[in-house]
Amino acid sequence: MANEWKQVTLGELFRVKHGFAFKSEYFTDEPQKTVLVTPGNFSIGGGFQDGKRRYYKGPLPEGYVLKPGQIVVTMTDLSKESDTLGYAARIPNDSTVWLHNQRIGLLEFKDEIPISPRFIEYLLRTREYRSWIVGSATGTTVKHTAPGRIESFSTRIPPLEEQRAIAHILGTLDDKIELNRKQNETLEAMARALFKAWFVDFEPVRAKMEGRWQRGQSLPGLPAHLYDLFPDRLVESELGEIPEGWEVKSFADTVEIIGGGTPKTSVAEYWGGDIPWFSVVDAPPAPDVWVLDTEKKITHAGVENSSTRILPVGTTIISARGTVGRLALVGVPMAMNQSCYGLRGKLGHRGFFNYFTTRQLVSTLQHRTHGSVFDTITRDTLAGAQVVAPPLAVVETFERLVAPALDRIREALFESRSLVTKRNTLLPKLISGDVRVGAIHRNYLEGVKT
Repeated sequence: MANEWKQVTLGELFRVKHGFAFKSEYFTDEPQKTVLVTPGNFSIGGGFQDGKRRYYKGPLPEGYVLKPGQIVVTMTDLSKESDTLGYAARIPNDSTVWLHNQRIGLLEFKDEIPISPRFIEYLLRTREYRSWIVGSATGTTVKHTAPGRIESFSTRIPPLEEQRAIAHILGTLDDKIELNRKQNETLEAMARALFKAWFVDFEPVRAKMEGRWQRGQSLPGLPAHLYDLFPDRLVESELGEIPEGWEVKSFADTVEIIGGGTPKTSVAEYWGGDIPWFSVVDAPPAPDVWVLDTEKKITHAGVENSSTRILPVGTTIISARGTVGRLALVGVPMAMNQSCYGLRGKLGHRGFFNYFTTRQLVSTLQHRTHGSVFDTITRDTLAGAQVVAPPLAVVETFERLVAPALDRIREALFESRSLVTKRNTLLPKLISGDVRVGAIHRNYLEGVKT
């Protein structure tokens, strides 16, 4: 019953423990098992994200190694909108040793009132809590909150059994989203590994040259029916040794380069439509490959009255100004702004070979950028980069082999987007008690398997 819910302050449930000021002299770019939790590990809206890691190779202070399942909050936010300030996240259960860094708060739960930590994680994503935290934040450019401000928030909580039921419902949705993310990571790594083996290391050719692959024989990743697809010699080229019969071309000659544009921001009818409009902030993390949605959308009138174009599915987008080299594979028809290029590959039909070729080139393109204020990739930058161009039959075979993996990634992203919508709809209703847990399993968890 709703009258069983108890009015409490968060400070009655837990205390917020400050993190440790790890010394920067021990930070490193070399991958380590020990990684600092930073504000960048908090998704907008709450939840943990494993983005750009800050590795640490120094001594580990006692009491500041986090455990899987612990709840942490971010107490500093660098964004203009305070997008993550005060939000909660749960430490993942993986092989990483996550470290309790400064400006990250760890929730240490008390014993007096029975509580589900995962329920609290979701409570700390509600609009009421966020309004309290952002409204009391200090700082102008960088926003801060403090343990006392978090602990002083007053709310109502249900009995422990209902807390657990609510956490289970929301957690089932989040667990499926996380499962999709891990699956995408694995599938993308498989596709990327095949691209590297065929088009960077030339492993099929080397296997034939060294006698490791004979006609009629299958090797891991090299089934027998592909034997005649590859030559048995490497020859010298401007890029070093490449397979016999393959060519070296300017990257610009292998793609159609498409520019973007921005509809006039002063014309309201150009904005708020149903056409996604891509900018660098919309670039997905590498394992997700595809971009399905964007922060801003434009109308057909916005497209018709600007230099932007509708990009078909399978187009590679690369950010070319400011933060250069961010990539996305277009998953639904969309437009983009003028700080990006759309690249339509002339080899292959699905765009997968072109995407991985562009990804392989990113570091080269970043080192050849122009501009005195902002780094910029120009058409000349693309023309100056050289790539190995295989025969069409090889490219098409590669795309057929990786298509199931990349298509599944796209399907999982659509599914996760739907799950996020369900979770975000349910969360405030369940946490407030406006919707009780009884019918939720039937209406919202049907078909969700983790």
